Amino acid sequence: MNTTPDVLKFGGSSFPTPQAYGRLARALVQRVENEGRPLAVIVSAMPGETEALRDRLHEIDPHPADSNAAALLTLADTVSAQLLAAAVHREGRRATVLAGHQLGVTTNSSFMWARIEEIDPTPLQRAVAGHDVVIVPGGQAVDAERRPTWLGKNSSDLSAIIVAAALGASRCEIHSDVDGIYSADPNLVTGTRLMRQVSYETAAALSTYGAKVLHRRAVQLARQHGISIVCRLNTEPFRAGTVIGATGDPAAAVIVNRRSVVLNHRDDTEADLAYSTFRTQGVDAVRLSEGPRVALIGGFLDLAEFQRRHDLPPAEITGIPVTALRGSQAEVHTAADEHEAVGLAQRLHDELYAEEPRLTAV
Repeated sequence: MNTTPDVLKFGGSSFPTPQAYGRLARALVQRVENEGRPLAVIVSAMPGETEALRDRLHEIDPHPADSNAAALLTLADTVSAQLLAAAVHREGRRATVLAGHQLGVTTNSSFMWARIEEIDPTPLQRAVAGHDVVIVPGGQAVDAERRPTWLGKNSSDLSAIIVAAALGASRCEIHSDVDGIYSADPNLVTGTRLMRQVSYETAAALSTYGAKVLHRRAVQLARQHGISIVCRLNTEPFRAGTVIGATGDPAAAVIVNRRSVVLNHRDDTEADLAYSTFRTQGVDAVRLSEGPRVALIGGFLDLAEFQRRHDLPPAEITGIPVTALRGSQAEVHTAADEHEAVGLAQRLHDELYAEEPRLTAV
């Protein structure tokens, strides 16, 4: 067998039911048999599992310590990895799971938004040498004291690129419920265009403003190691749609993430302090150019508790950011609520492609 593994990531939407693990296991085993090489597979939790653990934790402590939250929430991805390993084993192939404490990835001690400090490829290399399928729960690592850390919400993409880099892979396949990157979220906006070739810079910009395409730090790490990212559908025949690499077509896109919020501060000094603190702690945020405003990207943050812990003044939540991206230029609008945000995204998308037809992403 060729010992250079393929690296594949499957998001949580790949597992709508327990039976989905069996279907994916059969497809993975077929690929091993057809290509004669092992697989490293990164998986996310089943839909709603992480949120259910978070709700349970908050029933016990409304403001839990980050170290407790990181240790508990990552278990949802571990469960998913073990279920897939069991399904592969049932198909007659050797499978193992490398959880965060076994993976060889060391981070700082910002438990809920940890930053990578060291990657030791040895555990992954050994696992691949002895198994057909090595399964890694997404978003997991440990700090220097071996305490569980979390790479952040939706960070299984980052785990996938970490694994690809550790194994020397030249590409990584990201499987999700859409086959690629579109000019807007096709679940919210009509008339979207598929972007077939996207540069690292464009993908990172889309993620920075909240597009649910790829984790921003995953794109940055892929660029650092020269790893191309192939976006695929997560159901057979796993159709490929977008390739992210060193070059790409001009970008025109509208970004709306209903979990993002715009914070309005009393003055620029307070806004600058909040933005700096968010970024230092690994929380995705954008300092908006007009007024003392900061866009907090993607949600999954107890804002009041974060402000209390870091001695930040409170800020008014004024709405949801909606961003029109034209090449390297980003224009951020604020919508009052989710309904208005979706309507605004549709209008901006219609205007974007009516005004700039040459930027159609086909």
